[in-house]
Amino acid sequence: MSADRVNVSPSAQRLSVDLRVIFGRLRRKLLEVTDSDDLTPSQASVLARIGKGEAVTASGLAAVERVRPQSMATLLGSLARQGLVVRTADPTDGRRQIVGLTDDGRRRVEGGRAAREAWLPQLIEDRFTEEERQTLLEAIALLDRLAQ
Repeated sequence: MSADRVNVSPSAQRLSVDLRVIFGRLRRKLLEVTDSDDLTPSQASVLARIGKGEAVTASGLAAVERVRPQSMATLLGSLARQGLVVRTADPTDGRRQIVGLTDDGRRRVEGGRAAREAWLPQLIEDRFTEEERQTLLEAIALLDRLAQ
């Protein structure tokens, strides 16, 4: 991707900035709602990824979270001390560790997911009229094209 902005309209530039800011704020708000006061955002993110099965090794988690393996090891150590994850040797490769959720970790992930799933629809219901919700649905379809 080039840093040069050839033929980029002011509206496209403004939209790109506004989208990044809004999505960042919404992501932080969703993390707040999960009632994870004792977890850092990084810890909450890693728990969620493990819960979704996105990465099951320490190195895989480091890659998807875009952190150094040493940083992920520290983060996983903290989550293990809190009783939320367990690390075991990979039966096919003893150098790798398989990371899984404990029962407490699974409850934390599922509780956070339930909190987010309840919070956002209620907020949308409370803050927007039906016409505005329909406009947002149309905007989401356009935003989906960005992700393709």
